[in-house]
Amino acid sequence: MEFDLTSRPRRLRADGVRGLLRETTVSASDLVAPVFVDATTDERVPIPSMPGHERVPVEEAVPRVREVMETGVEAVMLFGIPDSKDEVGSRAWAEDGVVQRATRRITGETDAYVITDVCFCEYTDHGHCGVLAADAREGWERLGGEERHGSDAHSVDSRMTVANDPTLSNLARTAVSHASAGADMVAPSSMTDGMVGAVRSGLDEAGFEDVPVMSYAAKFGSAFYGPFRDAADGAPAFGDRRHYQMDPANGREAMREVRLDVEQGADVLLVKPALAYLDVVRRVREAFDHPVAAYNVSGEYAMVHAAAEKGWLDLESAAYESLLSIKRAGADLIVTYFAEDVADRL
Repeated sequence: MEFDLTSRPRRLRADGVRGLLRETTVSASDLVAPVFVDATTDERVPIPSMPGHERVPVEEAVPRVREVMETGVEAVMLFGIPDSKDEVGSRAWAEDGVVQRATRRITGETDAYVITDVCFCEYTDHGHCGVLAADAREGWERLGGEERHGSDAHSVDSRMTVANDPTLSNLARTAVSHASAGADMVAPSSMTDGMVGAVRSGLDEAGFEDVPVMSYAAKFGSAFYGPFRDAADGAPAFGDRRHYQMDPANGREAMREVRLDVEQGADVLLVKPALAYLDVVRRVREAFDHPVAAYNVSGEYAMVHAAAEKGWLDLESAAYESLLSIKRAGADLIVTYFAEDVADRL
């Protein structure tokens, strides 16, 4: 049997030329490292479901960020665990809030680029991402205002868990408080309709026209968030978030969500999660000229670690390949818990 072998792609896979022709690369400057700052502790607390990551007290925020920067990563995203919670999450916008205090220290003592998460699940006593709708609040109070699991978790009517419009002003207020503390970029993540417009207007009116907004433009109601909810103490006390986060089945809807955020003034468009939604990352990249971000989430990180602990794959190689696939799909930057480990390899 004869074949035409005039074209031999293997010629260009040899050492020396292989790297020269590499189409996609990952660099430390592409990566954003999440950092959890906890106002309830005075020491570093390991996060069991996220090996290698910790909650750090405000006093340790600067040393923690310096550790990140030593690997070559230049940007961090701050998440806060407050010292108290209430029904609207008012500690999210407090001048002496955990993220505000940490941001002042980090921007004052390092050259890190600081992005702050703007949401309420860590700050509300019910764990949802905004002001509860009246019927949901009443239902939860009938159960005693306590965290519920299993069938009890769904005994509250969650069809309208979060009241959309009352949440918008709180999002704007929180974003302004972060910018006032020195945040370089704010990242609203609640999937509230109109959140980008509200945050952009709030920043502009407060004199922060130059602070960019990275919108969680397509955030899906994913099964891959479990470890993060433990890390940030932000699991919902009842129900779930399927009525404001996106249905994982809907790709066309994702494009509509992204388009709305572009129209409202988003500067960077983020897709979350990353690996299970590479098709969405690619579609956003092809449809918009804006920078595209992807969040390589906690569950994606944890499952690679778990497989590596079993000896089923090589941790470093799998982490790098995961990030490479996200870049290849079209992401300009990646928020990832692998940031430090991969940056060290690079």
